[in-house]
Amino acid sequence: MEDRFGHHISYLRVSITDRCNERCQYCMPHEEQDWLPRSEVLSYEEILRVIRVGAGLGISKVRVTGGEPLTRRDVVWFLEELARIDGIRDLGLSTNGTLLARPLADGRTTAQAVRDAGVRTVNVSLDTLDRDTYAKTTGRDLFPDVIAGIDAARDAGFEKIKLNTVLMRHRNEHELWDLAAFAHERGLLLRFIELMPVSTTEVLTEDNFLAAGEAKRLLEYRLGPLTARPDIRTNGPASYFEVPGTGQILGFIGAMTNLHFCESCNKLRLTCEGKLRPCLGSHLEFDLREALRDPSMDDADIARIIREVVARKPEKHDFRENYQPGRKMIAIGG
Repeated sequence: MEDRFGHHISYLRVSITDRCNERCQYCMPHEEQDWLPRSEVLSYEEILRVIRVGAGLGISKVRVTGGEPLTRRDVVWFLEELARIDGIRDLGLSTNGTLLARPLADGRTTAQAVRDAGVRTVNVSLDTLDRDTYAKTTGRDLFPDVIAGIDAARDAGFEKIKLNTVLMRHRNEHELWDLAAFAHERGLLLRFIELMPVSTTEVLTEDNFLAAGEAKRLLEYRLGPLTARPDIRTNGPASYFEVPGTGQILGFIGAMTNLHFCESCNKLRLTCEGKLRPCLGSHLEFDLREALRDPSMDDADIARIIREVVARKPEKHDFRENYQPGRKMIAIGG
């Protein structure tokens, strides 16, 4: 599939739940969250149907997100079924990491079960190495669980583990070097991500926004000049740089400051209640749930809707245009 701006669509991010065991300020900043009733959340079978149809249209990479996806019951079964779909060659999981070390009845960790199910890569959110700062940022004192989860993921043998750090002025800019050292010691790929106005307008202010370029300069102050590595590409919009002397690779994701951020976009997003979104930074979303639950609609009809959504994909996001979030990030999918 290709949209009218030449974006080749091959990547689907799938939220399987709006629920989470944390309350991160930039995702779900308040305790009051109206959870979706179970009847409004897509069943695993409905999600798998969308992915099968999508695979027939050229979707080859799927990343499962939430909320926190590991809070949903029978998630390992779902991942096993997803991995069996013809055409899906790259299966990833985004998680806060707090449940990866959780033991299962068969003696495996959740991380090992997820890896055995066919997940190739896992992205773990880690904004700080300070336990108190972690608790203030996430609303939960689960820092030891995250570290245990990262260790469990390493033991499970994923092809790649990425750490995602959201940049926050006055919160973690003094930890950038420590985070880089932490990732390097463990062989993890660290990416620094700019804050985006995806939950409330108060999430992004001049007081708390830290640009990716400034973070890069802070890192260079101690690590030396970082060398651009345009040859390194992942499925996202990160720009990668090499640390002199060590060869460590660091990524920077600058949705707010990188004017070319959207040029290589290849993704769609499916929310847990069945809304297909062509862009995170746009209010456009199209309902698939009604079609999935209409017995008169076959897979060809689902494919037609997906193609129509691709045709409506905007050229770029609206984050720099006084964007007003329509709903919290946790409801959209990480």
